[in-house]
Amino acid sequence: MSENTSNRWIKPVLITALLWNILGILAFVMQLFLSPEMISKLPEEQQLAYNSQPLWATLAFAIAVFGGALGCVLLLLKKSLARLTLIISLAAILAQQYYNFMIINSINLFGISAIFMPIAVTIIAIALVHLSFHLKQQDYFK
Repeated sequence: MSENTSNRWIKPVLITALLWNILGILAFVMQLFLSPEMISKLPEEQQLAYNSQPLWATLAFAIAVFGGALGCVLLLLKKSLARLTLIISLAAILAQQYYNFMIINSINLFGISAIFMPIAVTIIAIALVHLSFHLKQQDYFK
């Protein structure tokens, strides 16, 4: 696909999406390194949620953020593997949201504000998957 005025928006959108996913990686790392002292300052129900999080939920978070970032890098490099990577990232996000809303009921734990970030994350992930399919149709990939 040649660079023309109709597709100049792609690179800035992808860079913004990559930065978004890097922020997700930072959030993952911060959660991973929460000290016992920091957790002990939370309400008891939140402490229990942090201390009893299963490995699969932590792995889902990792796959979601690292997969999203990798998918964005692959899109910037015009590699078709980006589509699969972003689909896997979206699936991990959905698994993570299942844990957050169905298993630990994060709305009860953290309040109604706990719904806004997960909705934004899911919408952006869906948009990136959709974009990857759109770019495939436009012969964007090498």
